[in-house]
Amino acid sequence: MEIFTQANVTFILNGFIKTLEISALAIVFSIIVGTVLALVKQYCRGKLSVFRWLVSAYIELFRCTPNLLWILFIYFTVKGSDVFISVLAFTIFTSAVIAEIVRGGLNAIPKSQFEAAQSQGFGFFATMRLIILPQTFKTIVPALFSQCTTVIKDSSYLAGINVAELMFNSKVVMGQANDLAQTLLVYALVFLLYFVLNFGISLIVRAYQRRVVAA
Repeated sequence: MEIFTQANVTFILNGFIKTLEISALAIVFSIIVGTVLALVKQYCRGKLSVFRWLVSAYIELFRCTPNLLWILFIYFTVKGSDVFISVLAFTIFTSAVIAEIVRGGLNAIPKSQFEAAQSQGFGFFATMRLIILPQTFKTIVPALFSQCTTVIKDSSYLAGINVAELMFNSKVVMGQANDLAQTLLVYALVFLLYFVLNFGISLIVRAYQRRVVAA
C-alpha cells in the first residue's frame, strides 16, 4: 500500500497548518500576558505589593511544573474547541516563562532612561510604551524566538489529547503503514517539517543578531 497518497500528504500538511495556527496564537497571547505579568512583578510596590506576590506565585507555579500537566488539566476542565483549549493551555504556561524573559530585559535598561523620561514629563505608562518596552523587546528578541521554537516543538504534546496537529495526524497516517520503512518515511517527513520551521526561526535570530552587532 502506498502511504504517501495525495490524501495522506494533505492530511499531514493540514496538521502542520494547525500546529502553526496554535503556536502563533499561543506565542502572541503569551507575549501580551507575559509582558503584563513582568510589569506587575517589576514595578508594583507598596500598597500594590499584593499583586506582585500573586504574579510571583503564578510565575513560579508554572515554571516549576510540566507543560503537559497543564495541557491535560485544561483539556479535562475547560470546554471549547481544540484550538481554544490548546492556545489557553500554552498561554498560561508560556506567559510565565516570557514574563521572566521580559523582566530580564527590563532590568537591563539603565535607570537613567526612567529619569530622562520623568524630566520630560512622561508618566509611567507613556514611559513604558514609548521608551522602556521598545528597548526591552529589542534586547530580548533572541530569547523570545528561542521560546517560540519551544512552543512549536511542545505543540506535539497536543497529540495526547487528540488535537489534529502535525504529530497527531502523522500518527494516524503511520497507522496505515505496512512495514517499518513506511513508518520511518512518515517520521522523516514530520522531522523535516519541524526542522525547516525551527531552523528558519533560528536563521532569523542569527540575522537579527548580526544586524544589531553591525549597528
